[in-house]
Amino acid sequence: MNMEWQTTPPSPSSYSVKRILRLDIPVGNFPNFNFVGRLLGPRGNSLKRVEASTGCRVYIRGKGSIKDPDKEESLRGRPGYEHLNEPLHVLIEAELPANVVELRLRQAQEIIEELLKPVDESQDFYKRQQLRELAMLNSNLREESPRPSGSVSPLITSSGMKRAKTCTGL
Repeated sequence: MNMEWQTTPPSPSSYSVKRILRLDIPVGNFPNFNFVGRLLGPRGNSLKRVEASTGCRVYIRGKGSIKDPDKEESLRGRPGYEHLNEPLHVLIEAELPANVVELRLRQAQEIIEELLKPVDESQDFYKRQQLRELAMLNSNLREESPRPSGSVSPLITSSGMKRAKTCTGL
């Protein structure tokens, strides 16, 4: 008894395709402009929004991509950190269905290129928006975490009662 399964082949649009686009950051032309801070935003939220809206991953790579210059220097030359020998740049990576990958990559590229245009601080609406967001995040943190009352022990709550010890990582 011969049984053949009749299935339709998957459509080309359902195949995932991986594309990577590199955008150089013009630090040579604008050495005093904080490109990394502008791209990341408060707590990395600006970059996270770009990723969420486009479905692409965005990586900041190259010399100056690590905040601490001493740490960057110690990592230079190690496996996985070869990019530290290159000029500062952004990698946009999309692994999406073939029918949308180019569109999403282009969307992410347009957003990132717009952020890489230096703007005079007095006219930088985007930076003001980021500072407003940071202020809101900081005020929320203060409201959520009451100041310690007397004891700085993590086991004593603000009411003075001891909190149960919990065991993690079993």
